[in-house]
Amino acid sequence: MVHHAGPAISEHGLDALGSGGPGNLSFGLKNLGNVYWNLSVPALYDQALKRGEGTLSAGGPLCVLTGVHTGRSPNDKFFVREPGSEKNIDWGKTNKAMDPARFEGLLARMTAYAQRRDLFVRECYAGADPAHRIGVRVINETAWHNLFAMNMFLRPPMQDLANFQPDFTILQLPGFQAIPEIDGTASDCAIVCDFSRRLVVICGTWYAGEIKKSVFTILNYLLPEKNVLPMHCSANVGAKGDVAIFFGLSGTGKTTLSADASRTLIGDDEHGWGDSTVFNFEGGCYAKVIKLSQEAEPEIYATTQRFGTVLENVVLDPDTGLLDLDSAKYAENTRACYPLDFIPNASASGIAGTPENIVMLTADAFGVLPPISRLSPEQAMYHFLSGYTARVAGTEKGVKEPQATFSTCFGAPFMPRHPTVYAKMLGEKMAKQNVKCWLVNTGWSGGGFGVGERMSIRHTRSMVRAALDGRLAQVASTQDPNFGMQVPSACPDVPADVLNPKASWTDKKAYDSAARDVAGRFEANFKQFEKAVDDKVKKAAIRAAA
Repeated sequence: MVHHAGPAISEHGLDALGSGGPGNLSFGLKNLGNVYWNLSVPALYDQALKRGEGTLSAGGPLCVLTGVHTGRSPNDKFFVREPGSEKNIDWGKTNKAMDPARFEGLLARMTAYAQRRDLFVRECYAGADPAHRIGVRVINETAWHNLFAMNMFLRPPMQDLANFQPDFTILQLPGFQAIPEIDGTASDCAIVCDFSRRLVVICGTWYAGEIKKSVFTILNYLLPEKNVLPMHCSANVGAKGDVAIFFGLSGTGKTTLSADASRTLIGDDEHGWGDSTVFNFEGGCYAKVIKLSQEAEPEIYATTQRFGTVLENVVLDPDTGLLDLDSAKYAENTRACYPLDFIPNASASGIAGTPENIVMLTADAFGVLPPISRLSPEQAMYHFLSGYTARVAGTEKGVKEPQATFSTCFGAPFMPRHPTVYAKMLGEKMAKQNVKCWLVNTGWSGGGFGVGERMSIRHTRSMVRAALDGRLAQVASTQDPNFGMQVPSACPDVPADVLNPKASWTDKKAYDSAARDVAGRFEANFKQFEKAVDDKVKKAAIRAAA
């Protein structure tokens, strides 16, 4: 098969985009317009600008708008119910089923929509560890989405492209809209994965994050069978080879805290933890940039001034081409997508050893959790299963302000299997490798949302650095009376009253009431897991909710 590195019309007909790899990936694409294969960054810019898909900013990034969908649409995700994967998927509100016949109808209408249209094809890898990577073919109707895929995933060497065989294909046609009455979808948007066809289709949403999270979902399904724990986390490594992983939902600080100039960034969002390695799934970063500060986050800020970066829903002055990163005119969830090598201290390989520290990030909207505390292995499993945080404004459609939520494994929307599959693997790996775990609150202090203030990023960085370099483990600690974790009594460069959440509140009785309320929420949420965990984790749950 011939692949084109510049603009060219496909010479291969319908099967050129649909076949190859394990299983039959042919899905009826035919009568296409121009098909552009693996274009370079300048060529994709050229196509995007010619087609009016985006605007060039003064610094060089391509600025695009995603319309009504400025975040993920978790209610529009489906898995085709088919014999090969049916018994392994944790069916329910998060993992909804689609009938195979409905999927075939949706796919047929999408391929009909693609006729006579130009398409852009990107062939890439997901997984920096060659032992666990998969080949992914991404097919887009826009050049800017293809540039997004090029930035986000690993780029195969030219010699690999000559005989590239995809393990999975993603067909993304945002201009096509599903019809709920016909397709069985929840709206005109749909993200559907069929493991039997090794195919994902995305329609009705221009938000590029759905492409990225579809690949993450695939790996979350495949890797546990290889004893690899897939994780919604960032990761970095210190000068001595000490690896740290950062769990957390979007907006809790994974990207910010892992992009530390004193440590090498392995990746900012998705990783696997194998027997001897932690490895990045991706080749790029997808950072939230609303109110991004050059002083507080210089490495990420610099990417918003570079050619090759894609900026989603960022406000651009039409006369000067200058960015207004403080504006939420189009969305609170403004994003920058850039290759990992745009970060000066990023790892070239995307692979490191197993972790010494785990940091679980939570944006506590009630302002009652300590800014940092140490968890026992059992408490770590408890908080991993709980996944307490706040949905940050703009991350999901319809969320206008932070809302308390429990997202198991810090990534429930992307976990096809039962949460205890992932939690058990975490506990086993922590115990085997003697890994320390820290719970860090990047949310509110001195009161809940609307009363208190967001945690200082400067203080949070100081606490995390002290935890990772071992200083915090040597400090005396006390048990939090509401949640049971160990809270350090001191930390370099952090005021003592910041470490004690109650001390930061003016109204102490209001703190006690809010803390009891949140502890009760933990207890109520964890009832769903009690039958699936052992006595040690149950005891940790009781202490956490006492």
